Amino acid sequence: MHYHQRTPEPVIPHQLPPAPKLFTSRRRELAVLDGWLANDEAMVAVVSGPGGVGKTSLALRWLHTTRSRFPDGQLYVDLGAHSSEGPITPETALEWFLLALGVQAADIPPGLSRRQAMFRTVTAERSVSVLLDNAVSAAQVRPLLPTSPRSAVVVTSRWRLSGLAADGARFVDVESFDVESSLELLARAVGPRVASEPDAARELAELCGGLPIALSVVGARLSTRPRRTLSKEVGSLQSGRLAGLTLEDGISVEAVFDLSYVELPPRHARAYRLCALHPGASFGIDAAAAAVGEPVSEVEPVLAGLVEKNLLTEVGDERFRFHDLLRLHARQQAEWDSAAQRNAASRRVVEWYLDRLVGADLALRPTRHRVGPRFHGGVAPLESPRAALAWLDDERVNVREACRLAADQAWDDLTWQFCEAMWGYFLHTRHYDDWFALHELGVPAAVRTGNRAAEAKLRAQLAYTYSGLRQFSEAEREGLRALEIAEQDGDRQGMAVALTELGGVLQGVGELENALERLSRARAIRRDIGPRRAEALCGRRVGEVLAELGRDDEAGAELAAAAETMADLGDHVGQARCLVSVGVIHLRRKRPAQALSHLESALDVLRRVGSPFYEAETLALLGEAAEGIGDLPVARNHYAQALGLFAAAGNPKATTMKARLAALGEP
Repeated sequence: MHYHQRTPEPVIPHQLPPAPKLFTSRRRELAVLDGWLANDEAMVAVVSGPGGVGKTSLALRWLHTTRSRFPDGQLYVDLGAHSSEGPITPETALEWFLLALGVQAADIPPGLSRRQAMFRTVTAERSVSVLLDNAVSAAQVRPLLPTSPRSAVVVTSRWRLSGLAADGARFVDVESFDVESSLELLARAVGPRVASEPDAARELAELCGGLPIALSVVGARLSTRPRRTLSKEVGSLQSGRLAGLTLEDGISVEAVFDLSYVELPPRHARAYRLCALHPGASFGIDAAAAAVGEPVSEVEPVLAGLVEKNLLTEVGDERFRFHDLLRLHARQQAEWDSAAQRNAASRRVVEWYLDRLVGADLALRPTRHRVGPRFHGGVAPLESPRAALAWLDDERVNVREACRLAADQAWDDLTWQFCEAMWGYFLHTRHYDDWFALHELGVPAAVRTGNRAAEAKLRAQLAYTYSGLRQFSEAEREGLRALEIAEQDGDRQGMAVALTELGGVLQGVGELENALERLSRARAIRRDIGPRRAEALCGRRVGEVLAELGRDDEAGAELAAAAETMADLGDHVGQARCLVSVGVIHLRRKRPAQALSHLESALDVLRRVGSPFYEAETLALLGEAAEGIGDLPVARNHYAQALGLFAAAGNPKATTMKARLAALGEP
């Protein structure tokens, strides 16, 4: 008689924690994971992101949804990256997995390599999914990867674990929710209160920065207090955001961030704190180096480390930003530095932006007279006007915020210099809101420093701006004050600038003879003191007034001489503006065909330089010329292009272009 030992039934583990009840959105990330699974090969996906962004929730939702694809079980282990007891070793995790798969404890060998070999053998023919939660490194994960081609492993980590790319891993970066997804999560947590207080709900979503853990904390608190309004919750968060994102049982957004911060090496922790003092939302590597006070070559790997740990996000080539709440957390950590250290970091950043702005302005207006000391301190111009405009387009908001930071810190000597150095960019783009905001800070700063030449310069700039907006009383007020200061101080340079702008005011209100007198006085001063470009600029404006007076021959001679000087000086934009002025004369005299050739030549130059405002003005005039010769399709095209450029800059002339397009009717 023979006795046969019964083979034990295979053990099918179901170790996944429950799927999250309030899971919201993440359609893109789920679709990416589905696409990788469809390849019918072993799958390793690393789901990374900052603490509290919902990595584990995403992984659990997907693994529960795809459970039927893995009939041989689901394994789970929290690898304890942030555990107070330290991370789980791969050897221990393998022991747990082998036990879950039916291996007897007595049969599990000692040592990592032997357990790893057994795990691969046991899973070789099984279709299993594995969630490795809170991983600390690629080395911790690698021994836990099964060999079955029908397996899927999802790793969650606050670090990117780039080293797993060598093992065929693919990577999903989990970002914060947008406002709509945030509102959806809040609505699932607290119900109809979100619909009844839409504005407060939206503000709550923004205060939470789209971070799921923050939204969950708020939702949990509101769900236990059904009579508490969302507006009341907004008020409590506004008075202390991170402190307000805490539940009574100790769940805290701040604690989640603290776990990541305390693990940073000292240099990384310092960069984390000081870069958060940057005044804008995003920053380049050079600005970060200024904040830290170290060379770019030394700061670059530190920033890469912060990106790897998901404490910083790379939003472009060598460009970074903090999540809103992480930035707040980093600034709180910076409070442990001395006030002197924080102020020094902030001033380094402000001065870096000012110096870079000065370099851009030197490229855009190389011959302009400046009173700012940084223009005379050895700052090199950027390589070309196009490069200067491109840099300013990218950094415009940061430049504005750096000026505001300087004003907040009462660094008056720096604040007013931003206004002077923005002149060239303003002429090319006409971002009026920024321009007036800076001068509201800069003029009082110049007054407080007692720098009368700077005050006169900035007031003259305002006079020019107000004239361009046809706000002539404001323009005259600023211009007269600038002239008064210059005359009292015997500053002939300042007198010439103020007279030029006051001439523009008189031209704008139709007092052409008086305008010609002031502009002629300004040009006479320029002939004595220079520079040649400023004299030529006066000549162009004299020519424009002469044209309005009907003295076309004199106007043409003035404009031709100004254009020739601009060409000799290599000022292509100045030359193009003279061509535009000639084109305007032809348009006024009902000679649209002659206007076209001058305007087209000017447009070609302006497009090569990359000057959106002057390009838009020229396109508008080309539209008039095309309309004048009866070519309505071309006129519509020119007006539409001008409209796009004016609208992008928030220029009020966009309204005029809309009206002209409407007047032409549908094509």
